[in-house]
Amino acid sequence: MNKATIKAFILWLENATDEEIEAHRQLILSKIKSVSRDGMADVRLALRLIDEEVLARVELRRAS
Repeated sequence: MNKATIKAFILWLENATDEEIEAHRQLILSKIKSVSRDGMADVRLALRLIDEEVLARVELRRAS
């Protein structure tokens, strides 16, 4: 992913609902077999960013 795409994805993550994020994770996982070898780095990055956002939200809820 290029920098602009990463920034756009992070912005989307910050504004998406928990349900939207989970749906997007499931979509990524359902398409993983059709991703090229080069594209796997992008898949891993997207999943890692999703995981980080989910964990951040859990921590915010726990702190509240």
